[in-house]
Amino acid sequence: MSERITRRKLLQAGAAAAAAAVGGRALAAAAATAPTRAARVKPNFLFIICDQLGLDAIAAHGGKDAATPNLDRLVARGTTFIQSHSTNPVCSPARSSLMTGCMPVETGVISNGRPIHPSRLNMGQWLGRHGYETVYCGKWHLPGAYSTKMPGFTVLPAGRGAREQGDLIDAAVSRTCEAYLRGRSGEKPFLLVTSLLQPHDICYWGQAMPKDRDFVPEALPFSQLAGRLPELPPNHKVRPKAPAALERAKFTRFVSDEQWQYYLYVYSRQVEMLDSYVGRVLDALEASGRAAGTIVVFTSDHGDGRGRHTHVSKWYPYEEAVKVPMIVSCPGRIAEGLRDASHLVSGLDVMSTFCDYAGVDSPPQARGRSLRPLLEKKGNVPWREFVGSEFRIGGRVIRTGQYKYVHYKGDPVEQLFDMKADPWETKNLYDDSSFTGVLTDHRRLLKEWQSQLEPVAPTGSKRPKARGRRKETKSK
Repeated sequence: MSERITRRKLLQAGAAAAAAAVGGRALAAAAATAPTRAARVKPNFLFIICDQLGLDAIAAHGGKDAATPNLDRLVARGTTFIQSHSTNPVCSPARSSLMTGCMPVETGVISNGRPIHPSRLNMGQWLGRHGYETVYCGKWHLPGAYSTKMPGFTVLPAGRGAREQGDLIDAAVSRTCEAYLRGRSGEKPFLLVTSLLQPHDICYWGQAMPKDRDFVPEALPFSQLAGRLPELPPNHKVRPKAPAALERAKFTRFVSDEQWQYYLYVYSRQVEMLDSYVGRVLDALEASGRAAGTIVVFTSDHGDGRGRHTHVSKWYPYEEAVKVPMIVSCPGRIAEGLRDASHLVSGLDVMSTFCDYAGVDSPPQARGRSLRPLLEKKGNVPWREFVGSEFRIGGRVIRTGQYKYVHYKGDPVEQLFDMKADPWETKNLYDDSSFTGVLTDHRRLLKEWQSQLEPVAPTGSKRPKARGRRKETKSK
């Protein structure tokens, strides 16, 4: 769709929300009494993407520092995949995979600020061809952070202002999506992408930390927090031997444990902001009467260091950056309260899952797998042996059920972690002779995987020049 939907139109549509909700509930009730007919109706899709949320930052996933009641209820009402991985722990590359089902080297988006290669169709273009109303609101970053034009999507405007600060823009994005869901009256099935920024704001907070002195209790912005800050992770000061590209990624700005703890405290508050916005959108979906006919997928482009391996932000292959939530829910259609900790899933799988439920083939280049058999508990489903990720352009990761293998082009230092015995990734086993066979197997998997990929030329960067901006902001 190419027609631009204005805020005025959204507000006019919102006036019909109550009637739409009543009608939607009536349709849902009718569908419940006629399962054969309901099975033929294409579902709606609500795809919620956030930025920089680690999988275990959610309370239902074991997070201790943030209250996430809305994400927790989504977990309770659906299936959550504990072995969910980003294709690249950087915003634009990961988002290109979510949108296309292709690896970043196959989309041309090998770093931030690049558009998807024109030979790769995004889910808006593909599902739009198959009868869907495709709508997008929020962060795009392919290439513009908050573009008003996106191939295959009608863009819902979410206001102006500081568009790259989640504490300002996410409220507008969630309210705009709320208005769309409550007021929509179209007959077509829809794909609504709600793209939120939090807890990405932690990047700005980290850049503002003082460099020249310890953070003593009296210096805390809120002194009453002294002694009540989150605990540091057990691998906080562990730096396993790594390729040079990772060794250079040291973060030494925080000079005391208390600074690190306060970083974690702020991150958790931003996670709670995100949770409230997700709750607003979920509430609107339920009020619209369309929840029973809508498949909800929630994920993040990548995670955040959160003090593990003395890291903040992303760009590296450790669990804190690569492991992301993947929660899927639809009442009556998808298993509820299921925690899948055995199947390796990827951001690649969203496109194929949507296509499967829509009853259409995936785009020719998409290489993800539909999660539908796992979501509907179809028994013993044959599944992939490993997932792959990219990092820092030349880096590659192979993750099998027990091990993680990391290789950086041209660097003799590799990484091999036993993820069952060492989930915090503290000991690099690549030069341990007792793991030679494991290392050889994973090198083979990497070689075979890369031979199957279909890389395209990197697309041209569209990032604006950093005039008047701090150097650190280029990491977004």
